Amino acid sequence: MDPVTLDQAIDAAMRLDPAARELLVEILRNRQIDAERQSIADDAADSVAAFRAGTLRAQTASEVIRELDRTIDSASGEEVLLLLDMGTHDAVY
Repeated sequence: MDPVTLDQAIDAAMRLDPAARELLVEILRNRQIDAERQSIADDAADSVAAFRAGTLRAQTASEVIRELDRTIDSASGEEVLLLLDMGTHDAVY
């Protein structure tokens, strides 16, 4: 299947009746939200696995704040991973 360009997708959407366009927008919005939630859940699972493997260490809130301040001040472009344990949950939100 050939990829669809953004212009083609917009043109196709504009050929829908107004109610169908509204439904399409709602579906796309919900799917984007679901994709973002899944990405957050995947990142959280990776972080928990890294923590359990000993790659990450537990820190107090004060230590995290100092580290964030130092990272912001250095502006090194280094990615910061922050994993907060907010208790035990059966699901990731």
